Amino acid sequence: MSGELGQPQAGPSHAGLDFPNPERNRAGVPGGVIRRAGAHGRRSWIQKVLEQITDSPLQWVTPSEVVPVAVLAVQRYLLEDEPRDTIPKPPLYCYDVTISDGVYQEKCYLDPSLNFLVYKNILKVGIEMKISRVSCLYNEKRLGQGILCIDNVHCGETLEAISLETPFRNSAHEEVPERPLRGGKSHYLALWNNEDPYGDIWLTNKQPEEHNFNNTKIISLSHLEMTWANRRNFPALLVRILHKSKLRYYGKPDKKMIEPYQTFLEVADSSGTVSVIMWNALCPEWYKSLRVGLVLLLQDYSVKKSYPFRMQPLPVDPQIKLISTMEICLNLRDPPTNIIIIPEKQVKPEWRLPKLNHRFITRSELDDMPENHICDVIGILVFVGRVQRSKKKENREDFWSYRWIHIADGTSEQPFIVELFSTSQPEIFENIYPMTYFVCTQLKVVRNDTQVPKLLYLTTTNESRVFITGHRGQPYTNDTKVKNFIHWIKTRTDSEEVKNTVIGGYYPYPPVPETFSKYSSSVKVESLLTAISEVRKEIEDLQYREQKRIAIQGIITVIKYIPHASATESASASETLRNANRPSTSQAARRENQSQERDNNNKRHQDDDPMSSQCFQTACTSLSPTKKKRILQGPYAKLVPVPQPETSGQTKGNKPDVPSIFQRRESASTSTAGKARKTISDRWESQLWREKKFGLIDHLHYSHVYPESIPRKFIFEQRKFLTEQFNSQPAKYIPPEGRPPNLDDFKSARSLGHFEVTILGLNHEIAIDVAFLPMYCPEDLRTSQIDTLLTCMNYSCVYPQDGPGNDTLVGPRALAGDIIKAASKLDRVHIVGILDICNLGNNKVEVYLHRIYSPTNTS
Repeated sequence: MSGELGQPQAGPSHAGLDFPNPERNRAGVPGGVIRRAGAHGRRSWIQKVLEQITDSPLQWVTPSEVVPVAVLAVQRYLLEDEPRDTIPKPPLYCYDVTISDGVYQEKCYLDPSLNFLVYKNILKVGIEMKISRVSCLYNEKRLGQGILCIDNVHCGETLEAISLETPFRNSAHEEVPERPLRGGKSHYLALWNNEDPYGDIWLTNKQPEEHNFNNTKIISLSHLEMTWANRRNFPALLVRILHKSKLRYYGKPDKKMIEPYQTFLEVADSSGTVSVIMWNALCPEWYKSLRVGLVLLLQDYSVKKSYPFRMQPLPVDPQIKLISTMEICLNLRDPPTNIIIIPEKQVKPEWRLPKLNHRFITRSELDDMPENHICDVIGILVFVGRVQRSKKKENREDFWSYRWIHIADGTSEQPFIVELFSTSQPEIFENIYPMTYFVCTQLKVVRNDTQVPKLLYLTTTNESRVFITGHRGQPYTNDTKVKNFIHWIKTRTDSEEVKNTVIGGYYPYPPVPETFSKYSSSVKVESLLTAISEVRKEIEDLQYREQKRIAIQGIITVIKYIPHASATESASASETLRNANRPSTSQAARRENQSQERDNNNKRHQDDDPMSSQCFQTACTSLSPTKKKRILQGPYAKLVPVPQPETSGQTKGNKPDVPSIFQRRESASTSTAGKARKTISDRWESQLWREKKFGLIDHLHYSHVYPESIPRKFIFEQRKFLTEQFNSQPAKYIPPEGRPPNLDDFKSARSLGHFEVTILGLNHEIAIDVAFLPMYCPEDLRTSQIDTLLTCMNYSCVYPQDGPGNDTLVGPRALAGDIIKAASKLDRVHIVGILDICNLGNNKVEVYLHRIYSPTNTS
């Protein structure tokens, strides 16, 4: 095994291989039953490889026959430091890969030198994989047992379907709870973050039970605060849970800790509120069963002085005392804590336990909320972004998982914009989609009124909880604002909020400030500017779904407009999705047909597209800043008043369903549109580029926009497929239900196309192609700088010519003409470009131009 096999290894913690041995009973081993393929059945490739290893004098072999196997699971865990290690290393996560050869399943250990295949989501469940080198790692504490190790692989394409009926060759791999192959850690971690509970060690079966309080001595929190330092034994606490934090995993290779988890509960009685810390093995046992509002009886706990730098959440009732001098500790041992959930029907009024008070606000109230204000929101989801990841610390393997969502509540034309981090509720985080009633508590207001555009959104905190189903019976249902929302949603059965819902795609939020000096003060990075020669390494270091923002210097030398590819959207969505369930030709033939259709469609694009048929050229220099409409890079459909391609059920003879501001002059003459088309150019190239492009030492091409980055119109009937497309890759294979559709079959929520922008480095040696995606947003922007490419790209302005009689539609080609015409003014001008780099997995990387700063707006 490369890298590690040359060194002594820690023995596997659980049963692995059972190698053929004529002197042993082949029926079983201490770790479990070993199955053999029947004499009349197909021979197992896994079994052949094991026999080859047994006959080899080496600890590794190249299989005599390399056949494809299917990947059924990729599971992550923390491997402890070996005894020989004297210097602690950063966390080293290992991966067990479950494969199937059609006869047996086998759980294998992935050599750490191949971990990068998981980091990039190249090795993933559902694919075909060829293993060209394997080795074994023996368990020296068990007779004849070892682990099959994967040392070299080739990852292939995704398989249409994989059978889960094949048994494990070693029945020990089927034991519950699941155990990793190596190390002393008793459980697997979530594949992409450490906050989510994963696997069968996390119990959900704790139920309320009535308790006889006759012989139970109870102490109040305020009394405990005054006397705990002088006590050795503590009476029971009777408290209500007011807040529950997400999980914290603190495992490290040099700490031999089983299930190293921690979570905080904020609990209260009538005398005060205090933090309770649940440690280690208690978390898997209790975390998923405890929820905000439950009443607990806590016995055999410990008390310690509180950690001075932790900020407790605000109490739900300002009259309740906040106790910050001590913490209650719950542990499986030292001493073993006894936790009892008291049924609500047994709770007595004389206990005077505090009620839950929520802080719901409406979207119309958010505009007046101060920075860092804590609030709760309820609404309907109108946009759900794809899951993204960001590193917790540079040069580490730990990531946050998050996604952006928009919530409408009927009190404003603007939605709540929420940065939703994982709240240790994967069953919700991975199953949210538009048109869902959504509640999120303990959100923090983030705002900056001094930058342009103004910054205003909400982000989750350590105590945030999310609810999407089972609202009935929740304590917040009696809140007035919750009742108002329910009344509003019942009166709008076919509202715009529901019709214009969007899912997925690239979402460039939050926006950067209008000047580079403000941007410089707002970012927290070691190096503010990235040399263009370092961009390739920045891109290569990105892991799956990681999105990072960097700043580079350069010169814009080429701008090319790529029109919206409407070939796959010319048919109605319903017809396309019906066709997806029929037998189809090969993918190559399908791509060829689509390519021919796209070519033909592009030829008639100007005549058939209801948007471009009314396009005309508009020079930025002649436009009024008070009448312009800003375009933001964002997919929220309600804030995108642009004509869309034909929607489901719409025929070519019908008028497109577009907002009224774009329906003023539908009878614009073909001749006028034809003149406009002649004056619009789709490409601009500087003289500098013509001089330098053949002498470059490196040219990075990252301007391609993949289907996953296009926000899609949400179709409720296809919610399962769409939700899966924009979630993270699962750790275990999930068979598809029927023949799944293609993502390109779903209509795009944007129709402006995109731009390919080439930025040449200041030294004229390296260039990079990036994408720019404009989106309409009907918000006026007060600025006088309207005649440069900076304005067109930073504010993406497109608006009608000044004059009382003008009411003509401005379309994508007019936007392209504006930007390309203005580009010539930046010839040889040094700019700072803010880039968003995104790794979509499976060798797909995109780089987007988020904003550019010229010498006029760098200060």
